[in-house]
Amino acid sequence: MRNINIWRITLDTNPEDCNLKCIMCEEHSPYSNFIEELYRRTGKRRRRMPKEWIREIFIQAKALGVKEIIPSTMGEPLIYKHIELFFQYAKEFDILINLTTNGTFPRKSATEWAKIIVPVTSDTKISLNGATKETAEKIMTKLNFEKQIANVKAFIAVRNQHFQKTGFYSRVTFQLTFMTNNMHELPEIVKLAASLDVDRIKGHHLWAHFEEIKPLSFKYSLENIKRWNEIVEKTYEAAEKYRKPNGKKILLENIYPLQETEIKEVPEHYECPFLGRELWISAEGKISPCCAPDNLRQQLGDFGYFPQTSLIDVIRSKAYQSLMKNYKKYPVCKQCNMRVPPEKLNKR
Repeated sequence: MRNINIWRITLDTNPEDCNLKCIMCEEHSPYSNFIEELYRRTGKRRRRMPKEWIREIFIQAKALGVKEIIPSTMGEPLIYKHIELFFQYAKEFDILINLTTNGTFPRKSATEWAKIIVPVTSDTKISLNGATKETAEKIMTKLNFEKQIANVKAFIAVRNQHFQKTGFYSRVTFQLTFMTNNMHELPEIVKLAASLDVDRIKGHHLWAHFEEIKPLSFKYSLENIKRWNEIVEKTYEAAEKYRKPNGKKILLENIYPLQETEIKEVPEHYECPFLGRELWISAEGKISPCCAPDNLRQQLGDFGYFPQTSLIDVIRSKAYQSLMKNYKKYPVCKQCNMRVPPEKLNKR
């Protein structure tokens, strides 16, 4: 069993707040009834993490040796009323922020946000799901693709200025969802990223929450797997050809060939990149060991609620220790899109 070294914590600060409706999103997709179901169960259409929790989470994270904290990856974190506390506490506790945003930069300009974000952020992951307006806007409904790209340029201009002035480099990543209706453009996304001085392209295969989008998964059929593997080859060729302005290659993460057996389940030797390394805290305080969809990760056990349960109590619990040892036996883990070959595991 691997050692426990929690280096990153993700907080679902405001999962129901978003200005886009991406087709693959568990909550905001046009195919989703999540928010209506939430209202039926709770009488609420929005969950938002209490402001008072944020500082205590930073305190506990510091005690654990956490290096990064991620505001919400569900919804748009820059809409969260208290988001700027994250950047304030990052300075106070010397913990970097790792931000995932849809690139619309609501409430401020991209330049204004960059001046707040860049000085304390290890990585800003901008969701991008196409190299063309037609593809990107079809997937990220309500997106203005031209404006998104203009925002990326403005953000990176501030990033580069800050680096030149201070020597602190804040990485910028394009984050993708791998689907059959957008990844034909992946080599062109590499070209676009290089031209914009983006550092990395990272993604994951589709969690097909809805029947309507299941055929979009590359793990849906052998034909889809073949298509994906061909795209991977062309993508690495593009990364060799199209370089950043400084001549360096774009980093490609989680982009590797699929095996035919992955239609049914992940190869047994593939590893979980999260257990022993990361924790999640929902807007309601539920503590989870990974980022699988909530209805699936419930199968993994009960790890308590913040603030009644401390983060150190979670990793010391019998439930967490048992999961660390036995996770490959769980059905959700056998089909998890996030498990990776051991050689691709980020060693920290």
